[in-house]
Amino acid sequence: MQNFKLVIFDCDGVLVDSEPITNRVFGEMLGELGMNVTLDDMFELFVGYSMAQCLEVVSDRLGKMPPPDFVQNYYNRARAALEAELTAVPGIAEVLDHIKLPYCVASSGAHEKMRMTLGITGLLPRFEGKMFSATEVARGKPAPDIFLHAAGKLGVAPSACLVIEDTPPGVAAGVAAGMTVYGYSAQTPAARLLAAGAHRTFNDMSELATLVG
Repeated sequence: MQNFKLVIFDCDGVLVDSEPITNRVFGEMLGELGMNVTLDDMFELFVGYSMAQCLEVVSDRLGKMPPPDFVQNYYNRARAALEAELTAVPGIAEVLDHIKLPYCVASSGAHEKMRMTLGITGLLPRFEGKMFSATEVARGKPAPDIFLHAAGKLGVAPSACLVIEDTPPGVAAGVAAGMTVYGYSAQTPAARLLAAGAHRTFNDMSELATLVG
């Protein structure tokens, strides 16, 4: 067992079970623009990336930029869906109770979104003062910037950090940062996470407490 000094959690899909909800909304809105995608397509193309990166993909597929109000409309519709449906990832509260190491969250989402989703699920008090967003750095995942930023702010060497991620871009970002990465494969196939460089995978959050030690 490596001597970790910090656990860095991704937010969506690791702490909060938001990805099926937000991707359903995003996919519905893309369909309204004439870009028909399945939920599997959504996970392949968009999950783990920042909104700016997602808009680049959408623009390439459509041959034009989405309407100017597209992003705000998405946030409004996604928020309504999250408020009605969002829950914490099963077992994560027990994991946070069990692990003795310092931990934080580093997400592709903005602080406003993290505060909303963590607030809805009751996890926000556990992460106050320990939330880092890709909006704070130059490059989003799969670049390592957000993880290096979080580790730097908390004064921990990258080699002593354990990243918990559920998407290939997030896994690749953690590996590029020189950190150990465990892939949570409840939504994304373990093979894709391993191909991105995950050092190991697990598909039940209750396993994590034992894995961290």
